[in-house]
This record gives sequence, C-alpha cells and structure tokens, in this order.
Amino acid sequence: MASNEGVAVGQRAWRRTDGHGKKNAGRGPLRCAADDSGRTDRRDWSGPSGNVARGLGRVLAFALMRWRLFMTEPLDGADNMALDEALLARARDSDECVLRVYAWATPTLSLGRHQRAVGVFDRAAERGVSVVRRLTGGRAVLHHREVTYSVTAPATRSDTLRASYASINIILLDALQRLGVRAALAQPTEKRLPPPGSAPCFELPAPGEIVFGARKLVGSAQLRDGGAFLQHGSILIDDDQGRVAELSAAPIPISAPAATLREALGRAPTLHEVADALFAAVRARGDARAQPFAGDETLERAARVTRARYVDDLWTWRR
Repeated sequence: MASNEGVAVGQRAWRRTDGHGKKNAGRGPLRCAADDSGRTDRRDWSGPSGNVARGLGRVLAFALMRWRLFMTEPLDGADNMALDEALLARARDSDECVLRVYAWATPTLSLGRHQRAVGVFDRAAERGVSVVRRLTGGRAVLHHREVTYSVTAPATRSDTLRASYASINIILLDALQRLGVRAALAQPTEKRLPPPGSAPCFELPAPGEIVFGARKLVGSAQLRDGGAFLQHGSILIDDDQGRVAELSAAPIPISAPAATLREALGRAPTLHEVADALFAAVRARGDARAQPFAGDETLERAARVTRARYVDDLWTWRR
C-alpha cells in the first residue's frame, strides 16, 4: 500500500512509511545502564547456538507475538516521545508488538525520567540542542548522528523485564550482524555503574548491554506499565556523546569514546539500511509474516494528547 498522506502529531506531521522506509498509508523504569538486563555467556553473536539456543523458548515468548514494523520521518523530541508513549498505550489494548525506527529532526538531548536537569543542562538550548525528558529512566543521550528504535508490546504475567530485554537484544544482535557488525553482550565486571546523574548513557556498558570492542554501541531503557512495556534505545552511527559534557554545568569526567557503526563498518550506514536490518531480524527471530505498520487515527489522537507532556517545562525541568 502506498500513500503520501501525513498524519498530524501535535503541530508537526509524521509520514506513514512501510517496512523499507517508503512512504505509505511489572512497573517502573529500567535504567539506561541496564544492570537488570538478560545475560548470556557467549561473547560473540553467531546465530542461535550454545546458551542462546537453550534460552530461546523462554526468552522469545513475546517475540513470537504478531509484529508490526514502523518507520517514521525525523521528528522533534516532543513528537518522538509522544508517539512512543501512544504506541505504549496501543500495546495495552492489542496483541501486537510494534518495532519503530526513527531519527530526530534536530540535535536533542533526552533525559531519563528521574535524571536531574535543573542547574545542569539549562544551557543546552543556547548551544542549539533541544531537551526532552523520556518516559523511561536512565541517563542522558544526545540524539544526532544515530538511529533510535522503540519496541512496544503487551506484557504478560509470565513475561519478565529480563526476558523481554534479552529478546530484544537477540533481535538487535541479529540486525547488527546483517549489517556486518560483530557485536557482543557486555560481560559482568567489578566496576560499579554511576547513578543516573548528568553522565552520558554511553559512558560505561552494563552487563548484558550490546558492545563493540568492549565499548557500548547500543543504549536502551525499558518501562513496564499497565500490562505493556516500552523499550527504546539508541544505536550510534557517530559518537556525539562527548558533547553531553559540554552541555552540562556540572563537571563530567571524560570517558572512553563510545563504539559506533562507522567504526565497526568503516562507513556510516543510512537510517534505511539500519531499519531494513532490524525489520529483517524481526522476521527471522520473531514473526516471519511481520507487516508494515501505517499508523491509524487512534494513534494520531493519542500522540496529540501525550505531546502536551513533553512540551511542558513542568515535566522536562521537573528536577
């Protein structure tokens, strides 16, 4: 199906796209440093073997639901977060998982739900960076030269945060392998992760997070609420995370650069390349008949309502 019809979200519009980027018609946040994530003993992803294969029956329980694939054009921070929250509401009333892939219209600093912003990131706007607060927890991410994904799905009583996080990791690792990236899961270490202060999300990987060369490549956070969950995350194409320290009024220790797709591949893949790899991974690891999602009027209305939260200074600068 093809259509160039735009769907209004707040004062902007997002265009419906198919799974190839063509236009057409439990509770509580998980920290970005996801120390509650699923773990395996395999360092390299090389297909469903070893511990990964033994865990597939348990881990992929939600992944075997019906999936829809959704790619949207770049939006501002409020519209992006409103659309993810609207998809979370949709998941509560459906039996579908939705994988959304998207970018940001302007450089945007997204803050974790409980992260301090007042007196820390007040100068961001002066430096040409918008600020939005996520529904999920975790630490600051600068969205610029990266790809963001979100997964929204029903959460059953038997499903756990650990299992759903690990299921999504399997899909992400499969997609990265399709791109030619030999990514892995971070292994447990004795280093303690810093609290969700002003430090960037990509400062250090937590056990179970996706790394390349022992440095974090994908940062994710999950919220489970009302019988559904939202997990969204950032896959870096280039490393802009060092700018978080420049935007902060509080001193942030300089850490090692994050891993990037450019480093891993020797080039910068396009948003559509990454989306195609993610959609192919869903079809391979979850729903072989996953169909493109074109959005609907109910989703549009919900996103328009929830957008009010993300343009409200009482939410963004709540702490």
